[in-house]
Amino acid sequence: MKSVQLKQELPEVSVSSVTKNQDQIVILGGVPLRGEVQVSGSKNSSLPILAASLLASRGQSVLHNVPSIADVDIMCKMISSLGAHVTREDHTVIIDASHLKTSVAPQKYVRQMRASFYVAAPLLARLHSAEVPLPGGCVLGTRPIDYHINAFRKMGAQITVERGAMLAKAERWEGAKVLLDHKNSSVGATVNIMMAACLAKGTTVIENAAREPEVINLGDFLNKMGGRVSGAGTSTITIEGVTELHGAEQEIYNDRIEAGTFIAAAIATHGDVRVRGLSPDHLPVFLEKYQEAGVSISTGEDWIQVQASSPYSGVDISTSPFPGFATDLQPLFLTTMCLAQSKSVIQETIYDGRFNYVPELLRMGADVDITDNTAIVHAVPKLGAAQVKSSDLRAGAALVIASLAAEGRSEISNVKYIDRGYEDLATKLQNLGAQVARQHLPTIDTEEVPQPGLKISHK
Repeated sequence: MKSVQLKQELPEVSVSSVTKNQDQIVILGGVPLRGEVQVSGSKNSSLPILAASLLASRGQSVLHNVPSIADVDIMCKMISSLGAHVTREDHTVIIDASHLKTSVAPQKYVRQMRASFYVAAPLLARLHSAEVPLPGGCVLGTRPIDYHINAFRKMGAQITVERGAMLAKAERWEGAKVLLDHKNSSVGATVNIMMAACLAKGTTVIENAAREPEVINLGDFLNKMGGRVSGAGTSTITIEGVTELHGAEQEIYNDRIEAGTFIAAAIATHGDVRVRGLSPDHLPVFLEKYQEAGVSISTGEDWIQVQASSPYSGVDISTSPFPGFATDLQPLFLTTMCLAQSKSVIQETIYDGRFNYVPELLRMGADVDITDNTAIVHAVPKLGAAQVKSSDLRAGAALVIASLAAEGRSEISNVKYIDRGYEDLATKLQNLGAQVARQHLPTIDTEEVPQPGLKISHK
């Protein structure tokens, strides 16, 4: 079927018009992806940097390459509700946080997006007060904020938890030595402590800090604001406190998880795709594992080429903090392993609910056994089309990849989760030759809060 026939049957709908609509993505699978695709700005870089703009008591912060996604919309609304003046011009966001009006974060934003808790650190550091609702549970399982709260207490905050919110006061605000869990260096805790420490008196040292590229991006921004951050990107980050920060200009890194999504889609469809705008150093183990599987991958300074015309073998992975195998890439990788030539074993060590998408893959003909935090993926010759439902952002991306590879017409509902982290995903896939479109369904005015996903019975 030609692409134009699909477009006539299912007219495409712009993302901005579907905030409260239960849209679905429709895919006619079995078409190898071919061509080039440009990666958008990173969701996981944008959110902490947007929050960090609240630290500036004078001047404007100008952020470039900010993606047009739902999570960015929520964060912009959050910092605006606190008194910052926010304007958006295409992919540039301009923030003037000179006159904050409150230290109370609205519950409706924190409940929609866990990363909204990032505003806690700037509020405490600058206003010495913060009332921030505790993030709700999510389909990925428990993600405690103990590290955040314990670090704030070490720096001088007096904290109570009342009515489901963190109430914090900080008459003194001083640097401290903070040791994060050696098994799982937390990106969220690392960036929150970095922001908090910039306006603290004295020196803060974060041991076992997260080393993700997004941490480096934030550290660069904080230094441009007048901060004194060293070691971002290593396991030890040192922050010398200053008395004031000012607005600054910053380029958001491109999204390594989006890049991984297109790479996995090319492999699942046996395509030939060049992904532009990302250093291969941001996806080290991900690329190594596909090369181990027999996929042809070539790289340049800011591009990755995938040529997947030949069959590939199953390989084993275990998720771990950067530079290890990112948990956000695990659903994408597992989906491609369903179509490998041999069995693979996928171990998830970060989130206990990350495999919640697997039952939907089973509906498409996948053969996966789940035991505790391990998935044994038995290779199948093909996947079949089905009506499936996304339960979170990366689960949605995995189902898109599976649908692109499957024979027939698949329909993916709960597109709102995909919109949280992907800008114009359907359009980018169309440009690679995919038979894909968004279908506009009737408006249903529902609260867009992630609900617990489908649990998998353990064997």
